[in-house]
Amino acid sequence: MKVYQAEHSISLMAQVLKLSRSGYYAWLNREESKRNKENRYLTDRIKEIHLEGRGIFGAPRIYERLVSEGYQGSKNRIARLMKKAKIMGVTRRKKWRTTIKDDKQKNSKDLVNRQFTAEKANQLWVADITHIPTRTKPLYLAIIMDVWSRKVVGWSMKTSMPAELVISALEMAIKRRSYPVGVIHHSDQGSQYTSELFKSYCRTFGVKTSMGSVGDCYDNAMAESFFATLEAELLNIVPLFKDPEHAQEEIFKYIEGFYNERRLHSKLNYMTPNTFESLHEMTRVA
Repeated sequence: MKVYQAEHSISLMAQVLKLSRSGYYAWLNREESKRNKENRYLTDRIKEIHLEGRGIFGAPRIYERLVSEGYQGSKNRIARLMKKAKIMGVTRRKKWRTTIKDDKQKNSKDLVNRQFTAEKANQLWVADITHIPTRTKPLYLAIIMDVWSRKVVGWSMKTSMPAELVISALEMAIKRRSYPVGVIHHSDQGSQYTSELFKSYCRTFGVKTSMGSVGDCYDNAMAESFFATLEAELLNIVPLFKDPEHAQEEIFKYIEGFYNERRLHSKLNYMTPNTFESLHEMTRVA
């Protein structure tokens, strides 16, 4: 009724709607319910968290973030409010295949056997390569992730896939992790990883190479999962990169500015990789 008050009198509208004027004014002056106030606050906070998460967080991660802030309600309530506000997360799709086996090179033994667990940092790293499309020519991204914290500790990008691509990623990981000895580097049997150049680099720095089979995503599931996440949370929600340089800039921001720093991981009790590592470092020092 209030919307049409400028066009029609309250008395006329009350008569048409068969309402009393006193009842209308009582409703108009009624204080907003506690539940409605909470829903309004939660919806505003959900929008903020969704925006901070680059628009990719769904109800589970937003719920966990709210719990960390003191929320004591149900996850279903958050899902209902998100649906009402038309807020949703993103879904994944499969990645491009970039594994090209070189039958002339000897493969390393599988030291992991699909057991992607680690009790400490620099115990097990997983690595892989993916294809990044652009409007001019493709870009290739090689990453190394620490299984313990899910942190991407090394990465490299080039417009081709020579052995130097994966060596550059490994070089970054080794330097950032202060030259650890005995870490297992697990990958597929791509020619870059089976090359003598790469294996020689690993021997020099005491890195143990491990390889799964070709064409079986479960043998390198964690690295595959990262690329599926990258596609869902970056490649699928932005326009096609204009060129490799543009792609490099956005991927750098995603890995270092968002994935390691701000993305909540269910396997880490909804902490970010950097927060998880910092927390355990403080615990170890204490």
